[in-house]
Amino acid sequence: MTTSAERRAPRTVEGVVARMRALGAALPPRDGVAVFNRVYLAVTEEVGRRLTDGYFQDPAATQDLDVRFAARYLAAVDAVAAGRRPPACWRPLFQLRRHPGVRPLQFALAGMNAHIGHDLALALVETCRARKAEPEELEGDFDRVGTLLTGLEERIREDLMPGPDLLDVADPLTHLVGAWSLDKARGAAWAAFRALWGLRGLPELTEEFVERVDESVGLVGRFLLTPLPGD
Repeated sequence: MTTSAERRAPRTVEGVVARMRALGAALPPRDGVAVFNRVYLAVTEEVGRRLTDGYFQDPAATQDLDVRFAARYLAAVDAVAAGRRPPACWRPLFQLRRHPGVRPLQFALAGMNAHIGHDLALALVETCRARKAEPEELEGDFDRVGTLLTGLEERIREDLMPGPDLLDVADPLTHLVGAWSLDKARGAAWAAFRALWGLRGLPELTEEFVERVDESVGLVGRFLLTPLPGD
């Protein structure tokens, strides 16, 4: 069944923000998807603010990429709501979203892993095709978004990390946190995008490559959502 939300896919960053706010309001706060949604909403709001202050070289292209990128997360949400299977990269988060042994920071990292590890490369390809652009034309603003994310990442981790000692080496969560890197995930996404761009005339190889990336990102997500002992 196609929902009204699916029929009205956002076309602007403001539309994406509105959809994420509505989704967050409809979910229990401790739901794993709600946790990731709050993180993603904060990032999207920050990108939206910077679209009009001269931060980006090409705000129109950046907004286009941001909307196409967000659409893949929202499509996964809609798929699950309609009883369909989301991409493999998203399945661990949706399957374990209510597990009492998974902590909020794990949900946030698993969502970022799925979205950046799989969705970002595909959104970059879509944006280049739609705008008849080459990858190099997006690279500068891609890096500027990365700079924004680096500034937000520390705050996100501090907000979601339980306890007063963020460096408690006895807590297994500390090891999970250290096993995933936003910067490395974005670097891998850019490399996957370049590979897909090179394969764009070879649909069978492209499909196989995307499928393998989807599966491997899903495996990492399942690791990140390993249930942990309570505090």
